[in-house]
Amino acid sequence: MSVLVGDKFSCIRIAGRANFNSSVDFKTLVNELQNKGFHYFIVDLSECMLMDSTFLGVLTGLGLKINQANAHDGTIELLNANARISELLENLGVLHLFRLTQGAQAPQGVTASFSPTPSEPSKEDVTRTCLEAHRTLMEVSPENVARFKDVAEFLAEDLKKLKREAT
Repeated sequence: MSVLVGDKFSCIRIAGRANFNSSVDFKTLVNELQNKGFHYFIVDLSECMLMDSTFLGVLTGLGLKINQANAHDGTIELLNANARISELLENLGVLHLFRLTQGAQAPQGVTASFSPTPSEPSKEDVTRTCLEAHRTLMEVSPENVARFKDVAEFLAEDLKKLKREAT
């Protein structure tokens, strides 16, 4: 992941596979950017081959949050999403939360850039993020309940077990 920021936007470039391993860092990064006042996000998917359901759920949660809180100036633009990712978003019933665009990879007006250092989230953090992501996908579209109900139940049980082991 790498980040470009401007006065009114932040652009997060995702390279490779966007999966449960990177979802915790992505969620943390977006929350930090929101706390700094950013509400317009460009997620550059030019180099992203595939997203798993956890990352899609985290992205969906962000889409819901931005769309509900900032009806006028909040947007999530997915830049250069490949056909597979676009199809996944459509099949999960969440495409309406995003603006799909194609074009130049570097937005105009960049004031800073950085690459966040990947964290090493605990198994509990990863499991919690996976569970929240799948619950979000089920809440957004009733068709997703059949797809993710068993996964969510497994993750909920695993999270309970991890919490018991931690105490």
